[in-house]
Parts: sequence; structure tokens; C-alpha cells
Amino acid sequence: MPLKITVIGTGYLGATHAAAMAELGFEVLGLDVVPEKIEMLQRGEVPMYEPGLEELLRRHVAGIEGSTGRLRFTTSYEEAGAFGEVHFVCVNTPQKHGEYACDMSYVDSAFDALAPHLTRPTLVVGKSTVPVGSAARLAKRLAAAAPAGEAAELAWNPEFLREGFAVQDTLHPDRIVAGVTSERAEELLREVYATPLAEGSPFVVTDFPTAELVKTAANAFLATKISYINAMAEICEAADGDVVKLAEALGHDERIGKKFLRAGIGFGGGCLPKDLRAFMARAGELGVDQALTFLREIDSINMRRRGHMVELTREAVGGSFLGKRVAVLGATFKPDSDDVRDSPALNVAGQIHLQGGQVTVYDPKGMENARRVFPTLGYADSPLAAVRGADVVLHLTEWSEFRELDPAELGDAVSERRILDGRNALDPGLWRKAGWTYRALGRPQA
Repeated sequence: MPLKITVIGTGYLGATHAAAMAELGFEVLGLDVVPEKIEMLQRGEVPMYEPGLEELLRRHVAGIEGSTGRLRFTTSYEEAGAFGEVHFVCVNTPQKHGEYACDMSYVDSAFDALAPHLTRPTLVVGKSTVPVGSAARLAKRLAAAAPAGEAAELAWNPEFLREGFAVQDTLHPDRIVAGVTSERAEELLREVYATPLAEGSPFVVTDFPTAELVKTAANAFLATKISYINAMAEICEAADGDVVKLAEALGHDERIGKKFLRAGIGFGGGCLPKDLRAFMARAGELGVDQALTFLREIDSINMRRRGHMVELTREAVGGSFLGKRVAVLGATFKPDSDDVRDSPALNVAGQIHLQGGQVTVYDPKGMENARRVFPTLGYADSPLAAVRGADVVLHLTEWSEFRELDPAELGDAVSERRILDGRNALDPGLWRKAGWTYRALGRPQA
């Protein structure tokens, strides 16, 4: 009989993981403490935009015509404890308000609520991104609170989802990391991931601290690579170099690689910025803060890009935003997502608005979330409507829709044909040919 799996927390990570586990053939029970979220999932709807997730969900949610019925949802920890043989904890770990450190309250609450209902041997698997040392503490907490005692084991199995590719990354992971303390825990995780393992996904068995560090170390490395090329963009602007050609040349070196070498306005979202800061905070708590001092500059370079885009925009419109219309293409922190958390695009739009600019934003999927964060910005229902009458257009999220825009058609709608490419993703020749003044970060102006 297939294992029975529960997924605690049905946000971005949990909803994806629950649907993927059902796709792999398991009976799955998803749990959340927010009834409205559970009701939405029971209808086969997801509370966020993620390509392919809603279709995957509807293939398995019980009660939907034609579904397998392998996926159900509940708000009851008692039901989850009685149902599951393997419990995945997928709750949020945000940055603490006013601090760099990670807020572990949601994880602690989930463990405290689940443990009293674990009356038989079971495996609890942490997937949330946590500070190193958390798993060892939670394992003791779990064994002390569960009626099954030490038979309620813990494993740590960090997630490596990319927004926009979450379904693919869950069903076909590039690696599976299992932090375990027993052969039984390893065997259960191998059973859970039998299908991707058969397809060739590497299975890396580690201790708890290493498993916890893999995710934060990976995100810190990616952030470093992004900020490195953005630092090179600053040098290129000062020296009249071309950061796109520089990145191309660097990328041919197999030791460096081409990915994450596109200069722009930097990274954002709900993971990289807060994971970077939490990593620094935890290193300080461990007394090795000097090992990660360089990450402060990585964070600083990233935030500086936003201010630089604002200044380039001010320069483009003559030195003052007052009375100027600014069109912003993109609100989400990356394409193929509706996530505007710590979005560089929305941050730039907001800064310009607060400094007197009349800002109109268009994004293919992030409009509703953007309105909640910045209700005072203007919003349009198409790129053409967004740029109408604009003195300058900013390209700030690299949606494929924006790369396919017709510069001539947009040129007929704007007040001035000026565009600043904050993602180095548009074709400069195409826009200049249509009469636009095109400028991108780290590239020559002509």
C-alpha cells in the first residue's frame, strides 16, 4: 500500500508539494489553519499563480469530477495525526520584523500542534527554510511532546523550488537532500521519492546541520552571483563598457557558467533576501559572523540597484519627477509568478511615485497583489494603456510578453520615446530602430 502523507501548511511550498505527492501516487491530506485557504483548495483553486499547479491540483482533489481523489484538505491536526505516516512541514519562515533573523514561530506552532496526535511510529519531515541548528532542537521537542516518543522521528528535506517552475522542480528535482539520523528515516524518504530517484535525481544523505545549510548556502551563492554581475554593471557604466558582452564572455567559462549573470535591478521575492539576512544573523549567533561579512555587501549591492534605477529615470525625465508620467512594465519580482514580495520592480515604482511621479503599472499576473501593497499607484489593463502619455517607460520584470511588444505601436502612444531596460532583456537595436532612446543598466547609451 502507498504511504499516507500529510502536508502541514498549504501556501506556495505546501500546495505544490501536496499536489505533487498525489501525482506520484500517494494518498495525501493537506492541512492549514486558514479555513478560507482550505475551501479554495478543495475547489481545486490555488491562492497564487504558479504555472501548471492548478491543473495538477484538479487532477487529484477529491470531489472534482474526473480526479483521482487522492488529495484532500483539512484544518484538523487530530485528523492529520491519525491519517499520516509521513508528515511534511511546509510552513512559512519569514524575516523577523525589524531584525535579520528568521521567525520560527510558524514552524514551532506546527510542531507543537502536530506532536500530541502522533501516537504511533511516524516520520515528520521539515521542508521549511530554517536556521542551522533548528532541526536538532525540533527533534527533541517532537520526541518530548509526541505520545509515540522517539518513534516520532524527524528528517530534514529542504526545498529548492523556483517560482514559475515549482511543479517541475518538485516532480523532477535536480537533487534531493535528506538530513536523517536513522536508516528507517532514509528508507521512508527513498520510498516517497522513488519515482524521481528512478529518473536519476541524485539523493544526498546528510546530517541535520548540513541539510539545513544546503538551502541557505545555495541561495547565498545565487545572490552573490547576481550581485557580482550587478557590481560589474556599475563598473561598466563608469568605464563605458558593456555588461551584457562581459557576462557573455564570462559565461563561456565552465567554472562560472551563464546562469544568473544578467545585470539588472537585482533580486527580490520571499526567499533570497530574507534567507540571505537570516544566514548572516545565524552566523553571528554561532560566533562566526566574519565568515559571512561579504553577504552584507551582496545585500547592499542588490538594494543599491533599485535606487540607481530611480536616479536613471529622474535623469531621463529632466531632473525632476514632478508632473512627469512614468510607465512601469512589471510588478512581480520575477516572471511567471504573481509574487510581489520585496519586488525590485514595485519598489522602484513606489519610490518614483513617492517622489512626485505619476506612475502607471502593468503586470500580466501581479496586478491584484501589487494593488494591495501600493494602492496609490496607477494600474492599467494592458501595456499599451500603461504607456499612454508616458514621458519614460521602465521595463522592470522580464515577462516574455514584454519582449514581444511592438516598439512602433507603443511609440505612437507615449509622450516621449524613452525606455529604460532594468532587466537587460529587450533588443536595443529593435527599439532604437523604432525611434526610441534606449538605455539599460551597465551598457553604453548608444
